[in-house]
Amino acid sequence: MAVRFEENLKKLEEIVETLEEGPEDLEEALKAFEAGIKLSRACHKELDKAQKRIEVLLADEDGELKKESLEG
Repeated sequence: MAVRFEENLKKLEEIVETLEEGPEDLEEALKAFEAGIKLSRACHKELDKAQKRIEVLLADEDGELKKESLEG
C-alpha cells in the first residue's frame, strides 16, 4: 500500500505543479485535472484503508475500539 500511495501522491504533486505553471492549452489542462482527480481519489481510498487497519489494531480484547488520537 505505501509504495502505491507514495507513487500516486508524487504523481499528483507533479500534476499540481503542471497546472500551476499553466499548461499549453485547455485540453492539456483538462486531462491533467482529470488525472489529478483520479489520483486524489485513489490516495483517499488508500488512506481510508489504512485508517480501518489502525482501528482494528486499536480494538481491545472485547472488540471495542479504543478512541485514541493518532495525531500525537
